Amino acid sequence: MDRFLDILGFVTGILYLYWEYFANPKMWIAELIMPVIMTWLFFDKGLYGDCAMNAYYFVIAIYGYICWTRSKSAINTGNQNKKERPIEHIPAKYLFAALAVFVAIYVLATFALLQTDSTVPYLDAFTTSLSIVAMWMLARKYLEQWFAWILVDIVSCGLYIYKDIPLSATRYAIYTVIAFFGYYKWKRMMAE
Repeated sequence: MDRFLDILGFVTGILYLYWEYFANPKMWIAELIMPVIMTWLFFDKGLYGDCAMNAYYFVIAIYGYICWTRSKSAINTGNQNKKERPIEHIPAKYLFAALAVFVAIYVLATFALLQTDSTVPYLDAFTTSLSIVAMWMLARKYLEQWFAWILVDIVSCGLYIYKDIPLSATRYAIYTVIAFFGYYKWKRMMAE
């Protein structure tokens, strides 16, 4: 069952990443499906921080879809009069707040994971806390979200290799590469 869930998560994740790369709101549909799959897999592997993070992903997918498609700052894309939130730089005041939230969540998550049988509490807490902040940045369509994802993806790739979840490790290796390209793609889109 673990391999099947890993394959299903892999396929859904690649579809999600494809849509994210092009800043397509359809990515939020995949983001509603993927957490359900991955929560089941991660719980079985003892990655409890990742389980909690996927519950958050499910909720933030709803928020992200609303932000991207119904925002007051949405712009006309010229595509059948659809309006979408523009890609922006994160304002400095939000960047410092995001860093503070990351540190607070990391400390709390580490403490919580140290109370469990987690074999990787520090790395699990790191990927969990940074992913929470990165998803919020993505929902707000901030360009700098790609930097957070690059860090998360690199650490997650190693973590999933260690936990013997090979397709998830492969997916995160692909995510890492695409995140570099995604940053430059979004930067070009933002300039247009």
